Amino acid sequence: MYLLWPLLFLHVSAQRWTLFAQSKKITYSTFHLLSLDEDDRPKQPTQEGSIRLVGDHPSSGRVEIYHDGQWGTVCDDGWDLAEAQVVCHQMGFPGAKIVTPGGQYGEGSGPIWLDDMNCKGSESSLSECRFKGWGVTDCTHKEDAGVVCENGTNITSNRQFSVDNSLGLSDDLGLLFDSGDGCDFSINVRDLSEKAELTFCVHRLILMIYPELNITNESRNLTVDVSQTCHLHVSAFLRYLYTRQIDVSITSAQCLHQLAFIFEVNKLMEDVGRVFTSLIPEDNTFRTQVSMYEYGVRTGDLVLQENVLQYLSWNCEFLISSPVWSTISFHMMDALLQRSDLVVKDEALLLEALERWIQDKGDEISSEQQASLLNHIRFLLIPVDKLYEMQFSSNVLHQNHEKLYLTGLLRGFQFNALPFSKIRSKMDNMSNDYLPRIYTADEFSVFINDTTTIYQYYQYNYGQNNRIQTFSTPAHPSALYKEQKVQWQAQVFLSVQECSYYGLSCDSFPVARFLASGNQYIYANTIRFSNRLILTCKNQNKVFHVQDFKNDMAVIPKNSSMGLPNPCPDDYSFRFVVRPEYI
Repeated sequence: MYLLWPLLFLHVSAQRWTLFAQSKKITYSTFHLLSLDEDDRPKQPTQEGSIRLVGDHPSSGRVEIYHDGQWGTVCDDGWDLAEAQVVCHQMGFPGAKIVTPGGQYGEGSGPIWLDDMNCKGSESSLSECRFKGWGVTDCTHKEDAGVVCENGTNITSNRQFSVDNSLGLSDDLGLLFDSGDGCDFSINVRDLSEKAELTFCVHRLILMIYPELNITNESRNLTVDVSQTCHLHVSAFLRYLYTRQIDVSITSAQCLHQLAFIFEVNKLMEDVGRVFTSLIPEDNTFRTQVSMYEYGVRTGDLVLQENVLQYLSWNCEFLISSPVWSTISFHMMDALLQRSDLVVKDEALLLEALERWIQDKGDEISSEQQASLLNHIRFLLIPVDKLYEMQFSSNVLHQNHEKLYLTGLLRGFQFNALPFSKIRSKMDNMSNDYLPRIYTADEFSVFINDTTTIYQYYQYNYGQNNRIQTFSTPAHPSALYKEQKVQWQAQVFLSVQECSYYGLSCDSFPVARFLASGNQYIYANTIRFSNRLILTCKNQNKVFHVQDFKNDMAVIPKNSSMGLPNPCPDDYSFRFVVRPEYI
């Protein structure tokens, strides 16, 4: 102990006791703290609705759920992939692989709590699904349901991310943890089934730095309930509490994030959240991204939520066409539809996708929720010919919310037919209703797929350069400007020679330029062009970056400076999108 006091003094004086925010109380969830000083304090009960898998592997087994102070099983009547997805997501796995009915993992004991399950797949917990009622069943334990969850190995790698918040702390603190010399406090780590337990001897004075734990001089032990899957990573986490240094891999990221959430080590949560971000582009099915967003909601990680939403917004059109679309939750749909960085063909496609989602959800989405989502559709930006067709269509939103739907159509027709100066005062309270998303319809975008790096001078003098495209768009999508055209030239430069040919000085490559002809200035007092450049992986149909133009130029940032990792740094295509908006 003689080393501990000066080392801690160095740490506290440098940090002024403000390393970690005290923004919330310890949250008891599927992963939660059980007790401090079990001899002196009552043990916290397992949370109502918690689930566990009973089997030989952490990611598979018989499903058991905690209700009314007792663990019980689930009957396999109605047990399908949607129910299995909910279980796996609640347990923190990316998704479900196999549904296992009929007591494959042995017969349980105690009550059969759930029967005739009916899940949509997007619920955050199994108890949110429909079922007969707690303990209402005609099953026996021979019908106990089970699952096999994805353990994430299909999207992991051996990459390591070093987190260092030590700010000059002595390495002796790490040696102190490793040796255990002078330790005077026990941390007992259990899983929810209470079948596996680890004990770590640590130093009370270290834990007292974290006021959220309520450690006092009289405290002797702390019990933590953590999924058995995460037991391997507890030692590294505890060592971080001493040293503020840790190596994070994709395989350990979620466990470390959960431990940081439990102990309210907010800085580590943020740092591990960046590792989560590296996972975002790696799953083309979108299941991982949706699961990560829901996890971010449960843990209150706003950075993780925003990173996932940004990626899904950029890949919205691919998400809409995927099987995952029908499984996303209401609050995730609500967050997506409020965004202006959605990349879609047009607003009509987004409305059609919302219709399909509501039909798939059925009674799960209330009338009030339907109306709130319909209010996020920007009818003003739907092409007028599609608005005309929509008034004769019969669909769920039209039938259930006829007045709201027809009001949207009327406003859309007005927006297309009247000068913006006449209706501007009426639109001040419409927030984003008349601001465009990123619409990629051919009428307003052009695609450049040629990224050959060999510079051929003769292309500019004698031949056709596939990295230069000329096209025209309407000055604005409203009917008033439909026939008034603006000419555009899209260019991609890959070398110094190509830039210098056009009198440009370029420091890094590739560089994109998007020029309008002089007639754009006719609309300078009415229309602003907030154009975008979309980078897409050629072979994966995956948008990994969206960028605006400054002074007609867009320099592609390096991988390290992008908000999301670049999964195809040398093999992407460019889409130039014209975004006219009224001012």
